[in-house]
Amino acid sequence: MTEELQRNQNTHLRPVDWTRRRFIQRSGLTMAGLAAGMNFNLRPARGATAAGGRPDLNLLESSPFVYISPLKSDGKESSCHAEVWFAWLDDSIVITVAADRWKATALRRGLDRARIWVGPHGRWKTMVGGRNEDFLDAPNFIARAERVGKEDKTLIDRLLGVYEKKYPEEIGRWRDGMRSGNADGSRILIRYRHAATSQ
Repeated sequence: MTEELQRNQNTHLRPVDWTRRRFIQRSGLTMAGLAAGMNFNLRPARGATAAGGRPDLNLLESSPFVYISPLKSDGKESSCHAEVWFAWLDDSIVITVAADRWKATALRRGLDRARIWVGPHGRWKTMVGGRNEDFLDAPNFIARAERVGKEDKTLIDRLLGVYEKKYPEEIGRWRDGMRSGNADGSRILIRYRHAATSQ
């Protein structure tokens, strides 16, 4: 028997040194891999939209929230998915946000595309610091964003008119700040149009 063959035989026949530490390490890695695989396989696919990716008008008329994620330059969603108040006006989603928030900052940086989910799925961030991602299975579509200039003086009135009806219990705390903020530039109006109709 040659030396090389002897070495190969010894390698294959050597029993594995199964110490308790090695067993726990390998078991832990196996379980983590299984859990990740199960998570991946069991998670439902993200919600589809109607044919052609058009927004569901009935849902837009009735939903209290939309969830908007500006798309990065590589097309991936940003980590911001917070629910926002909105109005469906002139075939567009219209919102007002503080000028220093990510949706406004993204637009200033030229990131004018966003994915929008529609539906009543509650708050994105939970009380204990977790995230409610139920909205990810809701109908969604890609939209183009544009800042609405101050010269459109009627849009803030129309937006707040919708908010009065949609959010009657909360709007009293926000109305004046939204109006004055849009006047002084500390807030901005953003219009999101379905990407297929905004090109």
